[in-house]
Amino acid sequence: MTHHADAAAVRFPPPLIPLFALLVSVVLNRIWPLTYGLLLPVPLRYWIGGGVVAGAILVFGLRAVILFRRSGQSEIPWTPTPCIETRGPFQITRNPMYLQMVLICVGVAIIMMNWWLVMLTPVVGWLLQRYAILPEEAYLERKFGQEYLDYQRRVRRWL
Repeated sequence: MTHHADAAAVRFPPPLIPLFALLVSVVLNRIWPLTYGLLLPVPLRYWIGGGVVAGAILVFGLRAVILFRRSGQSEIPWTPTPCIETRGPFQITRNPMYLQMVLICVGVAIIMMNWWLVMLTPVVGWLLQRYAILPEEAYLERKFGQEYLDYQRRVRRWL
């Protein structure tokens, strides 16, 4: 991982956060399974959870990556950002790829009926915000100034 001087101070791949939460939740669920009386039947939970995962990928993640690449930038946060992307999912959230990660946690939790992952998902969101989003926002504000501040006023961080 090579960090550029003209880039956000993100020091690790953000997808590691939800991946770690998933692994921890699987271990915790093996040790201490939680059901809270709610168990969706297998076909239904696959359809609901799969729909959440697919929707997150298609609506937020994939579209954001395509727009980034078409505008000459990378989705890798420690690389330079040549412009602020405001089209597509960036019109409703400043962080569609991170929102996708959180929604995938929700969808996988439904598929697996893993309440530990449900409880860890807000922690995932907080960690993404603390260690990826805030450094990115500081970088974009330094680089683009008022243009980025105006974008922040128009579009929410999450939804």
